[in-house]
Amino acid sequence: MTYCIRPMKVPGDYEGVARVLSSWQADPVRPEVLVEEDRKIPEKGNLWNDNGKLGGHDRRRWVAVSEESGEIVGFGGVFRAPWNAPGELWHSVIVLPEHRHQGIGRTLYGCIEQWATEIGASRLVQQVKENDPEAIRFAENRSFTEERRMFESKLDLTAYQPDPDLEGILDGLENVGISFFTLADIPGEESERKLYELCKKTHPDIPGYDGSFPDFPRWREWTLEGPGVSPDNALIAADGDRFVGLVHLVWNEESRSMYHEYTCTDREYRGRRIALALKLLGIRTAIRQGARHLRTHNDSMNAPMLRINRDVIGFVAEPGLCRMVKDLEGILSEKT
Repeated sequence: MTYCIRPMKVPGDYEGVARVLSSWQADPVRPEVLVEEDRKIPEKGNLWNDNGKLGGHDRRRWVAVSEESGEIVGFGGVFRAPWNAPGELWHSVIVLPEHRHQGIGRTLYGCIEQWATEIGASRLVQQVKENDPEAIRFAENRSFTEERRMFESKLDLTAYQPDPDLEGILDGLENVGISFFTLADIPGEESERKLYELCKKTHPDIPGYDGSFPDFPRWREWTLEGPGVSPDNALIAADGDRFVGLVHLVWNEESRSMYHEYTCTDREYRGRRIALALKLLGIRTAIRQGARHLRTHNDSMNAPMLRINRDVIGFVAEPGLCRMVKDLEGILSEKT
């Protein structure tokens, strides 16, 4: 077969790109998700250089198309958000398994690196599956090195049995003044801003934090809007009027499952098992909505949360993701 590489076209390529992405993601990707992402991203990029480090936002996307069938068989994308680390770009290269070893991935990656060096990026980041030796080898052959891993865990809700020893945690916390509710119970901007401040305050505790966090409008757009997002699935712990904990779940219609996107607890309230209580509420919420399973990821540097998920709750290990990074500064210096 022969292929052509061209820029992604919208809206015509949404369905084909969603199919390629679904071959890599644990849960299927719907075209509507790509439409929603594009709605949130300004069409015109805005990049700048701050003390020798790239800032701002922009992106590029390419597709590989079979000239025989017209089918999209590969996707390459690179982007930078305002809250990414200075100089950093994230990218992905995905080729349908039956179309690998044809030079498609190599060509797509070449487009990505060329654009990255042209705009003065200093670092490329990608995630590859830890059980995909071909993808890891592909990255390593292009001078990427593994920085750390994101462990994936899955809980089968069709067979889940609550642990009686954990059932009293919620009652115990409520007896000392901690209340639990959802964002749907207290809607409005005041609640959303309190939730934002809690996330902003706890975000620096995430391994690999680079000092950046989106402003409120951007955070709200990316966290509280879009397919699968609902205020009923933002589970909050509070001490009086103070928000002290959060578990946020996202629904996937195609797989009838939920993704456990974020967990946080205010530092002053840690050690009281609030995060565990919220996770148990999250399981109840997912079961009540008919989810077949619950998935989540934990950074390899976040051992306490991984222990809670797997040893305490019963999540089962799934193949995780390797975070691979490449320093582009040497390439930039060669060009200058």
